[in-house]
Amino acid sequence: MQIAPYLFFNGNARDAATFYADVFGVDVPEFMTMDGAPPEMNVPENRKGWIMHCTMQIGDYQLMMSDDFMANSPPMAGCNVQLNFETAAEGKRVFDALSAGGEVRMPWEPTFWSAGFGAFSDKFGVRWMIGTDEPPAN
Repeated sequence: MQIAPYLFFNGNARDAATFYADVFGVDVPEFMTMDGAPPEMNVPENRKGWIMHCTMQIGDYQLMMSDDFMANSPPMAGCNVQLNFETAAEGKRVFDALSAGGEVRMPWEPTFWSAGFGAFSDKFGVRWMIGTDEPPAN
């Protein structure tokens, strides 16, 4: 079994997926748009280009996302996507890239458990925690 985070956006899933693909150095996923939805879903005309589903492969894991065609998903609260990297240098690179334009809740810094950790909401409102397996310097 694998667990895959599924992120919802309000009309900007394509922008978020493109941004994440760039940060993680992976291919931009193929997008299934709302214009392929069955008529009984009653997708408003102005939302037919929104993303119904996409899956991004990041290493051995998947990150899934879509737009909420009802456009009523509240921003994430009480949930974070946790990423852990082998080195503090790679963790800091991803922290800096993903947090650009967002709101840092805990700046990237060494902790008592790790050579680096930080938390933020990105410019799309997705909450992230970034850490490293590298032990703290003593």
